[in-house]
Amino acid sequence: MLNHYGKTASFTTKIGLCVNMRSLPWYVQANPNSFFPRCYGLCTESEKQEFLDDFRRTVASSILKWVVSHQKYNKNEAKNEEARNGDPSPKKDPENADKLKGLSGQLIDTACKVCQAYLGQLEHEDIDMTETGAENLSEEEWDKLIQQYYSLVHGNAVISDTRSYLPQCQALLNKITSINPQTEIDGIRNIWIIKPAAKSRGRDIVCMNRVESILKLVAADSQTTKDKWVVQKYIETPMLIYDTKFDIRQWFLVTDWNPLTIWFYKESYLRFSTQRFSLDKLDSAIHLCNNSIQRRLKNDKDRSPLLPGHNMWTSSRFQEYLQKRGREAVWSTIIYPSMKRAITNAMRVAQDHVEARKNSFELYGADFILGRDFKPWLIEINSSPTMHPSTPVTAQLCAQVQEDTIKVVVDRRMDRNCDIGNFELLWRQPAVELPPFSGSELYVEGISVKKAKKQMPPITNLNFSESSSDMPLKVGSPRTMQEPAGGPSHTIMRQDWKREDSKLGSRAVSTPALT
Repeated sequence: MLNHYGKTASFTTKIGLCVNMRSLPWYVQANPNSFFPRCYGLCTESEKQEFLDDFRRTVASSILKWVVSHQKYNKNEAKNEEARNGDPSPKKDPENADKLKGLSGQLIDTACKVCQAYLGQLEHEDIDMTETGAENLSEEEWDKLIQQYYSLVHGNAVISDTRSYLPQCQALLNKITSINPQTEIDGIRNIWIIKPAAKSRGRDIVCMNRVESILKLVAADSQTTKDKWVVQKYIETPMLIYDTKFDIRQWFLVTDWNPLTIWFYKESYLRFSTQRFSLDKLDSAIHLCNNSIQRRLKNDKDRSPLLPGHNMWTSSRFQEYLQKRGREAVWSTIIYPSMKRAITNAMRVAQDHVEARKNSFELYGADFILGRDFKPWLIEINSSPTMHPSTPVTAQLCAQVQEDTIKVVVDRRMDRNCDIGNFELLWRQPAVELPPFSGSELYVEGISVKKAKKQMPPITNLNFSESSSDMPLKVGSPRTMQEPAGGPSHTIMRQDWKREDSKLGSRAVSTPALT
């Protein structure tokens, strides 16, 4: 019995999971964009171009989001100001107004055109369109749009009088949201997380929000190393607990790949960041919850004291937290079943790539991040997840999951009804019944092909005597006989041929010579 499967890189590496998820619709009627943040492998020029196109489209939709959020902010501020002073007109600080850079409303027009073209692509309206579509801006126009976007979102620029654009921007965003399930997690800052394709434990992972910096990092590194990079859309709107980001480590067990058999563990644990969440800083200490990174850092003094010092919760403790806030049903109706579906889909896609060795098993650790709507997003799947008792939470759960794994793998082979701990059967592929084989129904129809025999050249130089030439000459060849070899007719014909041949020879000898 072996505790490892071969050829699992199709889902246990970042590049493998990135590529594999695109094939999901061929195996399951599910949209990978509904549970896996879109991802690109920056190892080919085509992938780089796809990422660049995605970044540009996200720039356009982020501008529309800025307009909507800016109008809502102004409306709320006007209400607050009216409540305080009875004057609905917002007051602006003259000093701050001088520092702000005004942008033209043409920026919104361009962003709307790009989003309309994107919607046309999603709805397949671009099939008969020419290459002069609205989204196909020139490189100079794209650069100008992106730089103005940087000033708007990351700088001190504003767009004045956006009220007239609000209905159009809101309508386009509603359409995009109905088609693209990742619109909510995109935010407006266009942050992407760049990861080495085959490393684990958060090594060399960085967050960036400028496309030129991302491509420059990848290009510079590719000249010195052979490592591949993966870029994935960062979830800008995660669920927070006491203003702190966290992720969920969920275990599952595979005991067979043919038929595919998956066991899901009922207990999981949360890993908190040591810092309060903020998008103003792209520090890994804020945005990466890997224990291998956070254990080297000190907890921020401004972080809530209600969070544990060792930065971990069990899933049971998390359910208590939800219950106190009146959301106890969220775990059983949204989070838990969604994680199970994501794992099942990922394994079904990877099944054809894994070495389906019998008498084997392997325990995996999947990492999820929850959105503000409690929806889990699969980030990665790890082989050989750590079992180190680094905290009281892992000391309890890691020992428990190992014991329960033995129950499923060993004890259940002897007794199908034995105790399997906190594991539950998630997926067992139905057995495929092969049709019965009947050899009598198989036959080959046709004729055999033989090599053609070499023809003998005609004999033209025989010089027999006149007497012999007057006699009828009978010559038989056994090669031309059609009767079966060894038969009685073949023997008689061969004897007749020998007699005729001897007679012909004797007459030729007794013929007198002409003088």
